[in-house]
Amino acid sequence: MSLRQTIFAATYDRMSRKSEEAGLHALRQSLLADAAGRVLEIGAGTGANLPFYNGNIESLVVTEPEAPMLRRLQRTVREHAPLAQVLRAPAEDIPFEDDTFDTVVSTLVLCGVDDQPRALREARRVLRPGGRLLFLEHVRSDEPGLARFQDRMNWLNRLVVQCDCNRPTLASIEAEGFAVSRLERAEIPKAPKFVRPLIVGAAVS
Repeated sequence: MSLRQTIFAATYDRMSRKSEEAGLHALRQSLLADAAGRVLEIGAGTGANLPFYNGNIESLVVTEPEAPMLRRLQRTVREHAPLAQVLRAPAEDIPFEDDTFDTVVSTLVLCGVDDQPRALREARRVLRPGGRLLFLEHVRSDEPGLARFQDRMNWLNRLVVQCDCNRPTLASIEAEGFAVSRLERAEIPKAPKFVRPLIVGAAVS
């Protein structure tokens, strides 16, 4: 556990509060209205999604690889989802059998995993045939000028928030065998321009 990880976990909610209040909160709520059955959330962070799971789910497992985040996640689970199972695990190595879940949720996670294709393969592996990946991810812009700006600023984004702002995540989702069934292009409100481009949607395994 590094000092950097500890500081990041301690400041994450405060850093993201303006974006959450300006519309990110509502995007999460809309996305998770479609979560159903046996649900796995990868990279759950401090638990920002937990208030939005509804009665359509049968069970909920949340994973988080970093110990400082995990401690905060456990506190949020006790408040909002006391029946949820909390596990320390990376998205690239999900400790469940094939075809275990009906829904996998990934929000602002695929930008920061060490191996994005492997994380997506793991999500597909643990989903039952026809199961759904629900995603909300900031991505590389389709606008060439902004994309180049993202490339130039990615070093800073990695330094401050430990993720890449210029990953072609939608293409990665499709490359790993998912069929995108719903897609909305949006922006993270109240965020620096180079991290605003956002995709929100669902893909079928």
